[in-house]
Amino acid sequence: MTAVPVVPRHRAATARPGAQTLRRLLRQPAFLIGAVITFVFVLVAVAAPLLAPHDPADPLLLDQVRAQSNPVPLPQAGFPLGGDPAGRDLLSRLIGGARQTLIVGVMATLGGFAGGIALGLLAGVFGGKVDMLVMRVVDVMLAIPSLLMAFSIAALFAHPNEWTLILTIAIVQIPVFARLMRGSMLVQRGTDHVLAARALGVRPAAIVVRHMAPNALGPVIVQATLSLAVSILDAAALSFLGLGNPDDGLPEWGQMLGGAQQYFNSFPHLAIYPALCIIVVALGFTLMGESLRETLDPRTRR
Repeated sequence: MTAVPVVPRHRAATARPGAQTLRRLLRQPAFLIGAVITFVFVLVAVAAPLLAPHDPADPLLLDQVRAQSNPVPLPQAGFPLGGDPAGRDLLSRLIGGARQTLIVGVMATLGGFAGGIALGLLAGVFGGKVDMLVMRVVDVMLAIPSLLMAFSIAALFAHPNEWTLILTIAIVQIPVFARLMRGSMLVQRGTDHVLAARALGVRPAAIVVRHMAPNALGPVIVQATLSLAVSILDAAALSFLGLGNPDDGLPEWGQMLGGAQQYFNSFPHLAIYPALCIIVVALGFTLMGESLRETLDPRTRR
């Protein structure tokens, strides 16, 4: 009678590292809170035209606006949060602002991600003078506070709009991704599978594309989650100062916050609502990113 081999339990536990990572994440309250916030935000942003009770650009309450007695329509039937100084529904503008915030945050992060990956690959693959040149440029960019650099770049555009806002934030994000990608590539250069591929005569380009780059992308992707929160905050700051999209027909939370300053003493809710939206969404992405980093990095894993 042939004995049936017994598979050790630890082999089953290590067979699916992705499932293990997911289980560790689901045991973290911070990740669950961040995931719920992010899911609700994305859902609202994607379905904004269906969820908004009114057109965010339609001044339905304009007849109630009075320059002296009642410059801001108060909450009423059909308008649970009231209106803004232009007579537009405040709730609809907050919902519409979620879509603009998502577009700017994701596009800016993707731009910074792509630029940083390109520079990090150049520095990590070629090394030598190329590495030194790329990293000196990155060091100069990192030496300038990110928000100050964003202000400086945005001020260069004579006619700011949504795309100049995205470009500005993407440029600010590039050095963070570049340094992280370069460090990951340097780590991959000394791994056993890369050394084995070189010994077998695999072409350098194939080693980079098949062995080094895919394994180096993990920490950079985790950083992208954290950078989304930074992009949202930077976009709000630039729009608050008038360096974002000047078209208020497309509501954006930072722009709404800036326009509410002159009414803050009498109608603080005009600033409180968009400020809370910015804070909560940035917190959601930050909680998710920090949880991912702690779970995937064995040095910080609890």
